[in-house]
Amino acid sequence: MTDTEIDQLLSSFDQSFPSRLRAYAMVRYLIDLGLRSGEVVKLQLNDINWSNGTINLVGTKSRRADTLPLPVSTGAAIAAYLREERPTTSNRAVFVRHVAPYDKPITTKSVVRAVLAGYRRCGWTRTGVHILRHSAASRLLRAGAPMKEIADILRHRSLDTSAIYAKVDLNNLSAVALPWPGSAQ
Repeated sequence: MTDTEIDQLLSSFDQSFPSRLRAYAMVRYLIDLGLRSGEVVKLQLNDINWSNGTINLVGTKSRRADTLPLPVSTGAAIAAYLREERPTTSNRAVFVRHVAPYDKPITTKSVVRAVLAGYRRCGWTRTGVHILRHSAASRLLRAGAPMKEIADILRHRSLDTSAIYAKVDLNNLSAVALPWPGSAQ
């Protein structure tokens, strides 16, 4: 997704609807940190270190614990959800159900529904959530982040895997590419 499309998707959460702040915060995690839906669901309140501005990811696909920086925009979205919309519950999951039983964390289906509803509000027919992980990587690449940093944020062990996610802007690349030796210019 382009930066304009990402902005349009995030703006789609400005409308009033049930669980709006929860949906927006989940999408911020997906876009800003490239988290997988399952990782968003597993987030616990004690995984957020507000004073250090980090989040800890435990029990991820890689089966290792990782610490990532918490972007200000993502932290603000989570704080708004926790203060204004999260039901009172003893459950330590960041994202909990907003309908009975409240003491249960959401499922990945809740994340998917929130993203797809955002797509529909934008008038799109997209059906995948994982595109946001790819978009996060491409966004980092466009901002000048080195591939090693992108791999660290996506928690890939191989730069080749991250390269699949971070699509190169071929138009900008062709502007700086040198002509092939012996080719017509």
